[in-house]
Amino acid sequence: MFQVGNDWNPKQARLKEIILNPNHFDEAVRLCLELHSIVHSSDISLDKSPTFFDEVWEGLTKNAFITMPTIKDVTIAWNIWHITRIEDITANILIQDSEQILNDEWLKRLNVTVRDTGNAMTDDEILSLSRSIDMRELRNYRNTVGAKTRSIISGLSQSDMKRKVKQASVDRILAEGGVTEHEDSVWLLDFWGRKNVAGILLMPITRHQIGHLNDCMKLKKRIISVLADSV
Repeated sequence: MFQVGNDWNPKQARLKEIILNPNHFDEAVRLCLELHSIVHSSDISLDKSPTFFDEVWEGLTKNAFITMPTIKDVTIAWNIWHITRIEDITANILIQDSEQILNDEWLKRLNVTVRDTGNAMTDDEILSLSRSIDMRELRNYRNTVGAKTRSIISGLSQSDMKRKVKQASVDRILAEGGVTEHEDSVWLLDFWGRKNVAGILLMPITRHQIGHLNDCMKLKKRIISVLADSV
């Protein structure tokens, strides 16, 4: 079983320590790829070792995937959509200055019309997204995003780490619907816009995702427990 504290935290701390040090560039890339592999399916990693995402997904039913236990919670579906959209946007638009993975074809496959990260969604909107989205295609979308990100990370040079995010790239995110103009969504543009590539790799490419997957695991356990008690 994956232990966030034991398996993740020391490596994340080490990555933060060395990511801008040119003498440790190769180690930083290796660590970044290792942490990234943990938050994705083993389908896209080289060694195919079980990951934390695999643990979250294993035995996950559609009912557990879409359930919001209380109004203080979200859903596993929303969490996975949220972290995958943010990775797609930040890796492809902000780091690579290329096209994001999500397009009209993917929206059709996913059975959704939403393009943004979901930060400003109401409970009803979260539930609507969760019930509509195709669970299998969300996993496929996540795998595609993850594989592309790994390619981007592997292609970085030492000088890229200090490269600031372009304002034109930040503006593209709003124009393409990655965030909305709602205050709970649009703040992301300022947050990301102040970062360099190293900062994006630290947050959200790695640390942000482990937090949400940890929430997914907690939700999964709670939901399964409630369902078992009701039988």
